Order: sequence, then C-alpha cells, then structure tokens
Amino acid sequence: MKMNPLGRTGMTVSELCLGTMTFGNQTTEAEGHRQMDAALAAGINFVDTAEMYPVNPVRAETIGRTEEVLGTWHAANPGRRGDYILATKISGEGSLARNGEAITSTSIRPTLEASLKRLQTDYVDLYQFHWPNRGSYMFRKNWTYQPTARAEAVRQDMEDCLGALQAEVDRGTIRAFGLSNESAWGTAQWLRLAEAGKGPRVASIQNEYSLLCRLYDTDLAELSVAEDVGLLAFSPLAAGLLTGKYQGGAVPEGSRMSLSPELGGRLTDRVLPATQAYLDIAQRHGLDPVHMALAWCRTRPFMASAIFGATTYQQLDVALGSVEVTLSDEVLDEITAAHKAHPMPY
Repeated sequence: MKMNPLGRTGMTVSELCLGTMTFGNQTTEAEGHRQMDAALAAGINFVDTAEMYPVNPVRAETIGRTEEVLGTWHAANPGRRGDYILATKISGEGSLARNGEAITSTSIRPTLEASLKRLQTDYVDLYQFHWPNRGSYMFRKNWTYQPTARAEAVRQDMEDCLGALQAEVDRGTIRAFGLSNESAWGTAQWLRLAEAGKGPRVASIQNEYSLLCRLYDTDLAELSVAEDVGLLAFSPLAAGLLTGKYQGGAVPEGSRMSLSPELGGRLTDRVLPATQAYLDIAQRHGLDPVHMALAWCRTRPFMASAIFGATTYQQLDVALGSVEVTLSDEVLDEITAAHKAHPMPY
C-alpha cells in the first residue's frame, strides 16, 4: 500500500481510505468492525467518517451512529488508535445534524467533543468542514450554482473558525484541518488566512472525483498540486455505477440504488452509456472495473487518497485488490478518449 503526504502536516496516508458512511445502517456493527480489522491488516492506515453518517438515507434518528460503531471498535481494540489516521467532519448549514446549525467558531468545540465521545477517543487526526457555510456547487448543484457570498464576510467567517480550530490544535483534540466540497477560490482564502497566522493550514480537500465526475481536473487540480493540498476523492466508484452492477436497469437488493433511486442525482440518461464505455475498456484489457477505477485515481498528480465504501466484506476485498494493478498507457489513452466522448454525464 503506497503512502502519500497529507498536505504539509508530516502525516502520511494510504492510497486507499476506508469510507464508513454505511456503518450503522447498511453495514452492521459487526461487519463494520470486521472491515476495520481487514483494512488495517491490508495496509490501509486511513479511515474517514462524519458526524452526520450513516447515509442512504441520512435520518435524524441515526445521526452519529457511524462514529459510534467506530467507537465500539476502539473500545474492543485498546491501544490500536495510534495505528491509523482518523478523519471526521462537522456538518455545514442545513444538515439534519445539530438542527441545521452552521459551522461557527462557537459550534466547533461542542460538535468535536460530541464526535470524540461517540468515537471513544480523545483526538482526531483530520477534522474536516463537510461543506462551506456559503454553499457549494457540489452534489449536482453545478448546473444551477450562482455564488452570492461577499469576499470580506466570507473571510471573516473563515478567520473566526480558524481561531477556534487553532484552539483545538493547541489542546490536542485535532492534529490537522481539512475541507470538503470546497472550491478553488474558497481553498485559496483558507490558505491565505493560514499564511497570515490565523490558524492551521488546510491539509486536504475531500471532493467527489471519479472517471464519471471530473470537476476537480480544472482549477482545483492546479491549486492542489501547487499548494500541497491533496485530494481525498469520495465516490471514486461513482456510487457503485463503475462496478457495472446497475447496467441494463439492474437494481440489486440492498444496493445504494435500491435505497436512493436517483443515486443523488447521478442517474441521468447519459450516465449508463458513459459507464459502459469504461466497462468496455476494462473488459478489453482483462481488468476488474473496480480495480481500473481505483487504479486510475492513483495516476492523478493531486491524489492523496481515494475513499471507497464497502457495504460488505466481499466488496472491501475486491477494492483492496486494486493496489496490485498498474494501468498501461494504452488503457489510460482509452480512458481519455472515453472522457472526451462522455463529458460530465451528471
């Protein structure tokens, strides 16, 4: 398992990250613990969660349950907390968590302490803002997104939050700060304020990225490389589309599509033909499509880690096999051609 720098923090993270958003819903506590054991044994040293998980769907009555599953794993495995990098997130305005409260300098500490209690640990390695207070073009909002925030107000809000984050760094409850569902401009403002001494420097950006979703390839890619702010790619298998399991109208029982028929806006009239183009490449070259999708992420110059979720242990086992796969130039050229033929399918 290859290790990559986590920004300029001095920490390194495995090229694959275990996503846990199904723990406590589709994935039982026992299965979640089994996945933790297997992932760490395979060389993964990075696990991602959030206060609002589990998802599919997000429900007020299950908020925090995923962190609780990780907490019972910690309780059952004393002394193993230092074996891996743990990341969690504070939800932005409008979430079912905390009655939709925004991220503010006063909401950070109590939210973090609630996460720590559920996780049964006294620190997290990477504390991430799940989405910005001013809104985001992510989650298929890019088709209608119109920014309205004023720069000075946004920067003042960021500065206030950085002060609260620095206080947590100082007391040892977090080691690093990360963003999620952020833009190039927004990330640049966080970096600008950190350079001015207002608080911790951004270590990473967790945005959606896959063969089917490549918004990051534009301005964020350059910022990411130039400023050492690596991408933590979520949904690198495009919510399961790139496995091929939904082709031909199939909806496997217990799958994400069975619970979220539109796959969060990903299911368009263009997406299945685009998916088929990538499945055809994998078939021509004798590749498992999961391996191809995850191995391709590894080729991107800004990639710190690809976050995959597995409902079952069997899915986890398949994903782990991707680290043994290196894509040929011929495969990469065909992927480029497919991307040009099927841009932005959702």
